[in-house]
Amino acid sequence: MSPARRTAIRAGHILAFDGRGHRLLRDGVVVIEGDHILSVGPRVDGHVDEMVDAHDRIVTPGLISTHAHIGGSPLDRSFIEDRGSPQFWYSGLFEMLPVRSEGQDDEGGRACVDFSMAELLRGGVTTVMEIGGLGDYVVERAAHYGLRVYVGQAFRSGRWLTRDGKRVQWEWNEEQGRQGLRRAVEFHARHDGAHGGLVRCFFSPAQIDTCTPALLQEAKRHADEAGVPYQVHTAQSVVEFNEMVARHGKTPIAWMRDLGVLDSRTILGHAIIVGGSSWTNYPTGDVAIMADAGCSVAHAVWVFARRGVVMESFARYRAAGVNMSLGTDTNPQSVIEAMRWAAVCSKIVERNTEATTAAHVFDAATLGGARALGRDDLGRIAPGAKADLVLWKAASWRMTPLRDPIKNLVYNATDEDVDRVYVNGRLVVDGGRVLAADEGAILRALQAAGDRMWPRMSRADWAGRGADQLSPQTYADWGA
Repeated sequence: MSPARRTAIRAGHILAFDGRGHRLLRDGVVVIEGDHILSVGPRVDGHVDEMVDAHDRIVTPGLISTHAHIGGSPLDRSFIEDRGSPQFWYSGLFEMLPVRSEGQDDEGGRACVDFSMAELLRGGVTTVMEIGGLGDYVVERAAHYGLRVYVGQAFRSGRWLTRDGKRVQWEWNEEQGRQGLRRAVEFHARHDGAHGGLVRCFFSPAQIDTCTPALLQEAKRHADEAGVPYQVHTAQSVVEFNEMVARHGKTPIAWMRDLGVLDSRTILGHAIIVGGSSWTNYPTGDVAIMADAGCSVAHAVWVFARRGVVMESFARYRAAGVNMSLGTDTNPQSVIEAMRWAAVCSKIVERNTEATTAAHVFDAATLGGARALGRDDLGRIAPGAKADLVLWKAASWRMTPLRDPIKNLVYNATDEDVDRVYVNGRLVVDGGRVLAADEGAILRALQAAGDRMWPRMSRADWAGRGADQLSPQTYADWGA
């Protein structure tokens, strides 16, 4: 068997991991051997097959999104922004999301998957946790694009709905939840470790308020037996929080703890409406409960910030010892923007510019995501780690002048500053272009999916409202 190919990347700036944290190595070399990092340091020792001159580049570990819905989120665009009912504390979950989901067809879902994978890669994301229902297609396309994907097939015992726009109700079907879990178990058996480990699976009961205690506990048992993550949408709306307190006399997070499903392998999707915050005026110290349990939070800041809802706060969770990671959840699926918004929103809440820094959010996007996944071979540039790397431009309209690379990335960069991306040692983005993506075809397919979806929305709305009533155009048509 021939030895694996070695590629050396000589770069002006490398964010290397020294065993304790990220450190900035100037004028260094990263050596890739096959799918992993062989070495990182000031020089290269031994033979290499290729030397990449990146003297004008910044090399970082690939970014990790621990919460995404790549089979639908691109179709949020141009519809879900600027709208929300105060009846539901401006959450879009109960009126906007159902009509978007019901109006979308399977072809549109596949268009979203292709768009999302290309969007994530060109933004420097090398690993994503996908929660959805198009698992087989996601597995197939992960190999095509070269994106590292954790797939969670969502399932639940019930659903929320509103019949009058005034209150939310829950309809239950326990057998549906059990069947969904069985399908998730079968999916895991078929696909976990697919494509040489590029695809992994996790268990994802959909929402804390739509799952029975038995379903949550059984899913956690399967996750623990398989040694994989377990993620649940939790504490994501004031409506959910109040409903769970009314049902159980305790917060959603306290209830999870008492069910025995909150531990170091648990990831809480969002965990933003918690006891001890002004959103609830409820005294329970949920942040301390999360820290004691050792769980992780997938913080998808933009989906809330665009509605005027912020976590209270990223700095407070970190200080308590909660492992913070970042998710994308909605569009744009950008961890670059997630880092920026997480830092800025925390500064606003704390009224302290030093409360959450570029280092804090970059750590969350790399080391925090890796810890949430239980992986010490992701989110870092170190010998033995997977060769998931991003080469950023050091000179551009956003990155010049360069003094502190990470401050520039967090507060200034866009996906246009991503030059190259490697996943598992495979070059998947070059010159800012996703190599396996037919950009024109992807954009045409997504536009067609939206054109089919918008006229269908009235069928699923409680009041029969169409897209232009639910989300009026920003400006009236010319001549109107």
